Amino acid sequence: MNYKETLDWMFNKLPMYQTQGATAYRKDITNTLLLAKHLGNPEQYLKCIHVAGTNGKGSTSHLLASVLQEAGYKVGLYTSPHLKDYRERIAINGKSISEEYVTDFINKNKPFFEANELSFFEMSVGLAFKYFKEQNTDVNVIEVGMGGRLDATNIITPLISVITNIGLDHTQFLGDTLEAIAYEKAGIIKPNVPVVIGEYVAQTKPVYLAKAEETNSKIYFASDLIAETFPSALIGDYQTQNKKTVLQTIKVLQSQNDFTITEKNIKDGFLNVIINTHLYGRWQQLGENPKIICDTAHNSHGLKIVLNQLKKESFDQLHIVLGVVNDKNLDEILPLFPKTAKYYFCKPNIPRGLDAEILKEKASGYDLEGETFSSVSNAYKAAKEKAMSKDLIYVGGSTFVVAEIL
Repeated sequence: MNYKETLDWMFNKLPMYQTQGATAYRKDITNTLLLAKHLGNPEQYLKCIHVAGTNGKGSTSHLLASVLQEAGYKVGLYTSPHLKDYRERIAINGKSISEEYVTDFINKNKPFFEANELSFFEMSVGLAFKYFKEQNTDVNVIEVGMGGRLDATNIITPLISVITNIGLDHTQFLGDTLEAIAYEKAGIIKPNVPVVIGEYVAQTKPVYLAKAEETNSKIYFASDLIAETFPSALIGDYQTQNKKTVLQTIKVLQSQNDFTITEKNIKDGFLNVIINTHLYGRWQQLGENPKIICDTAHNSHGLKIVLNQLKKESFDQLHIVLGVVNDKNLDEILPLFPKTAKYYFCKPNIPRGLDAEILKEKASGYDLEGETFSSVSNAYKAAKEKAMSKDLIYVGGSTFVVAEIL
């Protein structure tokens, strides 16, 4: 199989949460352990920082990787989902894994994958760990896919565990209370491994403290310990907490003799994060006159912050290109959106995408009015045609909507 055929096989033949939803969710890590053994347990040779959380784990992971790159380290970065190309998920110092490596890995191990019915995510984790080991990275930033305790990435023993925050997302898998979700995220905390908590609330702090005591892990609450941050190329309001989380994580790393990271490395890492790691879709400005902003926020915790930031913008009329996936709790997120905006409802081009007519009908119950479009690109085109120079266009609701317009 060539690269395109390899990706088609991965996407279409095996379970993949981002397109299929619940049917792709694994309730244990048995398959991942089986795959790791088949590959020679590459994870055991890697120095890692493990990053979980409801929101902000992607930004936090990229900021950490950028700082470490500026400090001169060879940094592996594993994240998900990708926006445009699968290879974005696996990179070293900002350079994505090659098409040839992906193709060779899948072709070589395809019989094993098929025999054991491995999921898309399990294969991807195995690919990343093997690649990082073969490339002899100095340190690797590993972003959790979903949850933590049962996530395929949770076969590593990291240098530091990081949990950015907790919100009500993926409740059908992780539980419908903050305490239950915190318990799943806290599953990445390992015996005698320090843990950094980015944000906490009254319901989640006791869960973290209990887990840290159980594992004899030193725990750091970044929001209490870090007062100021540095400027960053990531300019969304929500990045303040992510930067505090990174700064606390770097402090813990600096206390480990293997790492030398200067204040200049940190400042440059923050400022050069997009150049160094190619992170896109986080309060990203795409145009002027009218101003166009896109953001991948897709649950109530993230959207509250992003939509509050929209209120601070100056514009005559707000246009919102909106699409979501079909397992999203619309009664939780739609009330957050402004009633005065003009809406362009669309369906992201994946099986899990919610039909635009259904979204429009549900939105009208919250006095959000607009038109439906046959695709994200058509909705975006219509918004740009109708918006005046002093208006603002916001594109979001789903990572997949943003991916289609970038």
